[in-house]
Amino acid sequence: MAISTFRLPDLGEGLTEADVVEWYVAEGESVALDQPVVALESAKAVVDIPSPVAGRVRRHYARPGETVATGAPLVEFEVDGEVAGDAAAGIEGAVAGGTRSIENAEAATPAMPRAVASAAGDAPAAATDADPAPARTVAMPAARAKARALGVDLASVTGTGPGGRIRVADVERAAAEAGGDTGEETLRGVRRTMAQRMTLSRARVVPVTVTEDADIGDWREGEDATVRLVRAVVAGCAASPALNAWFDDDPPRRTVHRDVHLGIAADTGDGLFVPILRDAGAREPAELRAEIDRLRAGAADRSLSPEELDGATITLSNFGMLAGRYGTPVVVPPQVAILGAGRAREEPVARDGAVVVRRRMPLSLTFDHRACTGAESSRFLAAVVADLERGT
Repeated sequence: MAISTFRLPDLGEGLTEADVVEWYVAEGESVALDQPVVALESAKAVVDIPSPVAGRVRRHYARPGETVATGAPLVEFEVDGEVAGDAAAGIEGAVAGGTRSIENAEAATPAMPRAVASAAGDAPAAATDADPAPARTVAMPAARAKARALGVDLASVTGTGPGGRIRVADVERAAAEAGGDTGEETLRGVRRTMAQRMTLSRARVVPVTVTEDADIGDWREGEDATVRLVRAVVAGCAASPALNAWFDDDPPRRTVHRDVHLGIAADTGDGLFVPILRDAGAREPAELRAEIDRLRAGAADRSLSPEELDGATITLSNFGMLAGRYGTPVVVPPQVAILGAGRAREEPVARDGAVVVRRRMPLSLTFDHRACTGAESSRFLAAVVADLERGT
């Protein structure tokens, strides 16, 4: 027998750490090559990490809820043969290139007797033939992490996912029905990253916000506001490409993008996600709506891959779906602009020499003044307004 230590691989996109959500294989249990051994939550997603060896799990270096740095020991294996030392070689590409959908992670796990950590993070005991493992509560890794944070017993939660699998929304609903105080918690995963990025923006961006109103009184009944806003952002980028750009300040340089990869801000119980609507200018309205729905659902249940959360060239925040008129949306580097849409309302306006009631949508554009001029931002906003004011 030889000892092999597996270190946390590079999960890509500059991520430097991840939180342990759940160990699928207990200490002392056997594991097959490529069998999911642990679920990790990074700033981008919850992913399953496959075992790089076949053997026996000798030691977990972190318990559920604890944070592991990239390159730090994660799990120790006992294997047959001469393999020893670090087992991480070659696994980075498999993890980065083969991130598993959370919905499919459970089905992909080989069927074999094993004990499972509870939602509270207790260390599982090894299963034996004489003492079979208890039935497992089938829950997505992100739901287990949320249950641990909210103090929800997964055994009491009814799952609404495929095959009765428990989703994050199921856990949040159970917590709300219980009506208990969630108490103080250390920021982890998405909320920690959100806090860090807001701090980064304050330190690195010179923000200026301009506002305007679009008259949308000529829209057809039932018009899809979000799809119209996506189309308007594309029109704005065509009129003023400087806002569809990235800016680096050391040394100062700007990259203006030809295609519009639009970040769509999505609020979830875990914090703010910004999935990417790729090549927004090349999609028809029905395709845009389907992709927006898919991205928002993926953000809600944490099934989006890291690649679907990175690479935005400009961002849209439709905060008016909830409340609010104007705002000062935050630009997250390296982007240089974000458009916020407030709550549309009917109000009296002057039109053709008379006062009439029209439906108007308030808009707030924040841009990084290091990368864009006031004229460029105003040209962008004017094109957005003109597109939104079209009847069709």
